[in-house]
Amino acid sequence: MTQSVHPTAIVESGAVLGDDVKIGPFCVVGGRSRIGDRTELISHVTVSGRTDIGADCTIHPFAALGGAAQDFKHKDGDDVSLQIGDRNVIREHVTMHAGTAFARGRTTVGSGGFFMVASHIAHDCAVGDHVVFANNATLGGESVVGDYVIMGGLSALHQQCRIGSHAFVGGGAAVVGDLIPFGMADNHGYLAGLNLVGLRRRKFSRDAIHDLRAAYRLIFAEEGSFDERVEDAARLFETRPEVMSVIEFIREPAARRPLCFPDHR
Repeated sequence: MTQSVHPTAIVESGAVLGDDVKIGPFCVVGGRSRIGDRTELISHVTVSGRTDIGADCTIHPFAALGGAAQDFKHKDGDDVSLQIGDRNVIREHVTMHAGTAFARGRTTVGSGGFFMVASHIAHDCAVGDHVVFANNATLGGESVVGDYVIMGGLSALHQQCRIGSHAFVGGGAAVVGDLIPFGMADNHGYLAGLNLVGLRRRKFSRDAIHDLRAAYRLIFAEEGSFDERVEDAARLFETRPEVMSVIEFIREPAARRPLCFPDHR
């Protein structure tokens, strides 16, 4: 097992470094950290607390990973953690905080993500695989973000909200409700249709896209009650897994925020 640690870097006793890890100038790696094979900390990176970083990640200068939650209820010494998957690119000034003892106890970030300059993941968030966070995109605490989500620059998600897989959040949007899978939030945080560009890029079939569009028009129509429209969509598209993932997201009993809806004004 080999590592490359720059002489100006500090790697505390107890830290576990995988094979071919590179620790660049002026990095600080805490004693409860684990860094996976072939991951590189370019320079001036801080890894603190009980933080586990996967393999093949690239972490750019001044990223701060595993710091304490920005919450007055947090107490130093709580057994909390940050877990980051494989193949992530983490750019300059990104911050990812550990969990809290009063919530999940851990913050989790999946694999294959691209986190641009100064994006932020707060305490107790759960972020999926293959996400893109543009510059200054921000998650409030205890948020849940699905796979393949794209967060536009300067966008923000209210604490305890959910964003379903394959959704897109426009730049500068303040999202204060749950965004359905495949949905698109406009720059004012309203639901603005489906993320059709993302669906096509990810090779969803024409039939799947057609059924998603039909289900969307039914669910978010203005006639009848919302619950009735959801049940109608579930009955009509019960064999279409993409639509049913939207239905299940809407029906989630543990949801803590209202859904994002279109602006019908």
